[in-house]
Amino acid sequence: MGMRQKLILALVFGTLVLPLAKALAQTTTPSTQTFSATVYLDYRFYLSDAGPITLKPTDPTVAYLSNQFIFRRAYFTYENKISDNLKFRFRLDADNTANVTGVALTGTPVSGTTLSKDDKLRPFVKNLYFEWSNFLIENQTFKVGMEETLTFSLSESKWGYRSVAKTLLDGYKDITGVDINASSADIGASLQGSATKYLRYGVQVVNGAGYAHLENDQYKKFSGQLQLIPVQGFSVVGYIDYARQLPKTAYPLETAPGATTYKLDSSFEMVKNLVLGGEWFVYKNDLNQTSSFVKYNVSGWSVFGRYGLIQDKLSAFARYDSYVPNSENRLKDMNLTILGLDWAPLHSSLKFQPNIWFYQYKDGTQYKATATSNSDIAFNITFFLSF
Repeated sequence: MGMRQKLILALVFGTLVLPLAKALAQTTTPSTQTFSATVYLDYRFYLSDAGPITLKPTDPTVAYLSNQFIFRRAYFTYENKISDNLKFRFRLDADNTANVTGVALTGTPVSGTTLSKDDKLRPFVKNLYFEWSNFLIENQTFKVGMEETLTFSLSESKWGYRSVAKTLLDGYKDITGVDINASSADIGASLQGSATKYLRYGVQVVNGAGYAHLENDQYKKFSGQLQLIPVQGFSVVGYIDYARQLPKTAYPLETAPGATTYKLDSSFEMVKNLVLGGEWFVYKNDLNQTSSFVKYNVSGWSVFGRYGLIQDKLSAFARYDSYVPNSENRLKDMNLTILGLDWAPLHSSLKFQPNIWFYQYKDGTQYKATATSNSDIAFNITFFLSF
C-alpha cells in the first residue's frame, strides 16, 4: 500500500470510525426500540362529473371511481436508539400501485400462462438509515442511507395534514405530464444542524433517482437549505437543489443538461392555536423544451393554515394552491382550494378529517378530453390512524 493510500485510510478512520466508536462508548441510556404505524384511509365521493386531476388512478387505463373506500398509504416504522448519539430507522410504506403478475414470453405464451393485474396493498422500503447526533460538533446530525430528502420536510411539517393531501411541490410533481425531479426519500447522506438559535442549515447529496428506483446515471443530486428564525414563532427557509442529467436525444441543445429547484417556505406561529404557512417554488429543467426548442419552467405557490378550536379535539384547516405546469402554455394553469376539519373524538391516534377540494382549471380540456366544465369538486372523509 502506497503512502497516499495510507494517508487516505488514516483520514477516513480518524474522521468517521473513531468518533463513531466514541459515540457508542458514551452511551448513557439503554437502547430504546420503538414500533409505530400510520394509516391513511379515505372515503371518496366526486361531486362533479369527472375526478380531479390530482386524484387520478395510478393505472392510467382505469376510469375515475367515485363512492369508494381506499387505503392511500400505510407506514410501519421501527426505530432503535442505540445511544444518546446513534439511532437507526427502518420504515415500510405501502400503497395500491398496480402490478402485473404472470409471465408471457415474446411470441406465443407458454400454455396456461396469463397476465393479470394485482392491486394488493404492497409494502416497500421507504427509510433505511442511521442517524448520528452531535456529529463532530454539538447540534449537528449526520445521516446515511435511504432517508427523507430536504425538499418537502419543512413545508410538510407546517402544513400538518399529509393524511389529507401532499404539499404543493410533492403533490403536483408528476400528475400533469411534467415530471419534476423530486422525491420524498432517496439514497445518500445529509448533514443538518443549528449555527445559532436564529439560523439552521442542511446539505444533502443523493442518487437523484428517488427511493423507488435504482441509480440510473453517474450523476448525483445536491441540495441545501437555510432556515432563518428572526423571532420565535416565525421562520423563512430558502432551498435549492441541482441535478445534472443525461442529454435527451430529441433535444441535443445542451451538452450538460441540468435541473434546478428554487424553493421558499415560511411559517407563522405567533398566535395561540394558529399556524400559517406558505410555499413557493420554481423548477427549471434544461430538458423541458417545446417542439420549437423553447424551454419552459414549472412553478407554483401555496398558502395554508390550521386553527385549534378545541384543544386536542377539534381543528379547522384550509389551503389554496396556484400551479403553473408550463410557463409557455398558461392554459394548463390550475388552482385548488382545500377546506376541512380535524376531529379526534377519543384520542389523537384516531382522527376523522372530512375535507372538500375545489378545483379551477384555466382550460379543463388540457387534462380531460371529455371535460364539460373547468372545475371539479371532490369530497373525502379521511380516517387517520396512528398507533
